[in-house]
Amino acid sequence: MVCARAALGRGALWAAAWGVLLLTAPAGAQRGRKKVVHVLEGESGSVVVQTAPGQVVSHRGGTIVLPCRYHYEAAAHDHDGVRLKWTKVVDPLAFADVFVALGPQHRAFGSYRGRAELQGDGPGDASLVLRNVTLQDYGRYECEVTNELEDDTGMVKLDLEGVVFPYHPRGGRYKMTFTEAQRACAEQDGILASAEQLHAAWRDGLDWCNAGWLRDGSVQYPVSQPREPCGGLGGAGSAGTRGDTASGGVRNYGYRHNAEERYDAFCFTSNLPGRVFFLKPLRPVPFSGAARACAARGAAVAKVGQLFAAWKLQLLDRCTAGWLADGSARYPIVNPRARCGGRRPGVRSLGFPDATRRLFGVYCYRAPGAPDPAPGGWGWGWAGGGGWAGGARDPAAWTPLRV
Repeated sequence: MVCARAALGRGALWAAAWGVLLLTAPAGAQRGRKKVVHVLEGESGSVVVQTAPGQVVSHRGGTIVLPCRYHYEAAAHDHDGVRLKWTKVVDPLAFADVFVALGPQHRAFGSYRGRAELQGDGPGDASLVLRNVTLQDYGRYECEVTNELEDDTGMVKLDLEGVVFPYHPRGGRYKMTFTEAQRACAEQDGILASAEQLHAAWRDGLDWCNAGWLRDGSVQYPVSQPREPCGGLGGAGSAGTRGDTASGGVRNYGYRHNAEERYDAFCFTSNLPGRVFFLKPLRPVPFSGAARACAARGAAVAKVGQLFAAWKLQLLDRCTAGWLADGSARYPIVNPRARCGGRRPGVRSLGFPDATRRLFGVYCYRAPGAPDPAPGGWGWGWAGGGGWAGGARDPAAWTPLRV
């Protein structure tokens, strides 16, 4: 349709054609299309789009305005018949439709339905209001303004507050293809981190000597404390703060074959709408009992990304290991201290212990608005008493008991 627009050369026919597209095109019709770049020679009356420099920052669940304004270099134009279009850059030359407006007709696409609308702050305002921001909203957006054969675009980058965390499943390190890494991050309440997010995490002190997939298909890893087993004390393939890499850097393997090569993953997650808490039953539980213990408190076993978000953004600090949903055992440390795993803050990992052993409590996640059926002075046991004196009991029979 972009090429057809240039061929028509008549504003009325162009506007009518786009009006039909706006009303009839399916939500995914434009997804993955290749962008055609035009060079316009006629400068008289050109439309000029202006977006904010740098980036705008939000968090999961927040509301953000993607700023975009336009004006004409000649004053003889009005704003009637202007088409406003927002797209998201999903690949260097591929765009996904977000929102289109032509006069009074507005339409949002895909996951943006019900969340995206124009700000409408007077003539020339093409800014997009995005509500209930999700992890998948992170990235670059293009604002395009078109009037007849004149158009211009501007770019806005949406960043999210959050935390990057390295991840590998129970099967061990270097076991995931790119697609499997995407799925693993999603299962742990995250998305694959971008190269920019990993670099920012490295600047914030992240040090991890295992390479992982990033969302652009590259494989990298951050080293804050240079050492020989982690790419050496210097050399090519690192992005540090100085020309040499004695200060560490982000080691880069480049773009890898995403269906055959296997690595870990660097995931990203953002603000939690609910709350993570540690549940300590009367006696440590095996992994099979963790879900029942959390469910009895109106919660679910926390995911790895939820624990990292609670540590980074809610300052959860607990020097006690607990089960997580993937079968790993971890604990969050905000204030490093003796016997709590080192001198730096972070989420400590005990790996993937034997799921049948009664070693830990459990970290639970309660969604916002979910009631706690056992608040305050409630504990866990078996109806009829007996405690542990009568021998092993079936965790499936657990029930809240006042203590």
